[in-house]
Amino acid sequence: MVEVETTIKNRAGIHARPSALIAQTAIKYASRIYLEKNGNKINAKSIMGIITLAASFGSVIKISAEGPDEQEAVNAIKALFDSGFNEELG
Repeated sequence: MVEVETTIKNRAGIHARPSALIAQTAIKYASRIYLEKNGNKINAKSIMGIITLAASFGSVIKISAEGPDEQEAVNAIKALFDSGFNEELG
């Protein structure tokens, strides 16, 4: 299992568009991928699950993956967070 923490950098936080980007990216990988905030762990392949995290600007999110391409999966999801989902950064 690979885990990494990241901080939400875009002002709007995780709303519908970033949730869709995360899920679309996660679906490309065979590994099980999870996002966790304050003990609430959800499947990163579920747009609705991601939205239920209610992750706002500055929130710390743990990204974890387990499977044959776990490192690549975590790297790809973290890159989305690092880019601020191409939105206005805080």
